Amino acid sequence: MKIRFAQLTTILFLLTSLNMFAQQRYGGLALYTVRDAMKTDAKATLKAIADSGYKYIEAAGYKDGKYYNMTPEEFKSFLKTLKLKPISTHQGDITYENADRMFSDAKKAGFKYFVIPVPPMGLFTHDNQSKKMGMTGGAQNLAEILNKMGKMAQKHKLKLLYHNHDFEFMKDANGIVTIDYLLENCSSKYVNFQMDLFWVTKAGADPIAYFKKYPKRFKIWHVKDMDDQGRFAPVGKGVIHFGKILKQQKLSGMNYYMVEQDNTYDNLDPLKAIKISHKGLKTFGFN
Repeated sequence: MKIRFAQLTTILFLLTSLNMFAQQRYGGLALYTVRDAMKTDAKATLKAIADSGYKYIEAAGYKDGKYYNMTPEEFKSFLKTLKLKPISTHQGDITYENADRMFSDAKKAGFKYFVIPVPPMGLFTHDNQSKKMGMTGGAQNLAEILNKMGKMAQKHKLKLLYHNHDFEFMKDANGIVTIDYLLENCSSKYVNFQMDLFWVTKAGADPIAYFKKYPKRFKIWHVKDMDDQGRFAPVGKGVIHFGKILKQQKLSGMNYYMVEQDNTYDNLDPLKAIKISHKGLKTFGFN
């Protein structure tokens, strides 16, 4: 009996340990962070992401009806084997003509949110020399496009989000702050937002002020830090006060957050950077 009791105790301890380990998986990763590794070996990279402790992902690799060379169904199935959940997908090359196909594929892959990462349909501008981003066509035009696409997404039971950079927080040639115009003129029934905390900070804007002015509109956050040179940094290795921002999660409407780091520096491998970020999340209270 003593031996059986000892064995049972050991089994319970192991099960508890495994459960504790499972509970350590939290947070999401934007796959744009590891885009080069995803091109080389998507499946091995996704396994490394799961092993690093992430629970869900945001895709950024849709092409010709496939996600990272996998059909939507294959992609969904493979993520399931790793216990990774598909939450959102960035697809900037969406148009009125291909939207239904894209929405359909996103739904098949198991995504809940479809994110437009930049002004679509040729409106986005990027100066390679100055690195400055912008857009043409004006805020009203963009709002009309997003509202129309949001209605199309809803038919596929997807939620449409628009992702910001820094230029949307600055006045355009007509004195309009694009993000403000979008928030005021895009119907919350069809269009909401993914706030990128790095780019808001880069623009000199206050995330919390936006949460207060436009509550419940920011369904996903991009969590990435900024070093003292204004560059991308792993979470916890920069100057952004995530703890203060996180306290306003409910006000903002945030349901998910994604670690993202557009570029790494000083020979830091992105797959190592995501491990540093995952540890950093815990220090701020992300779970």
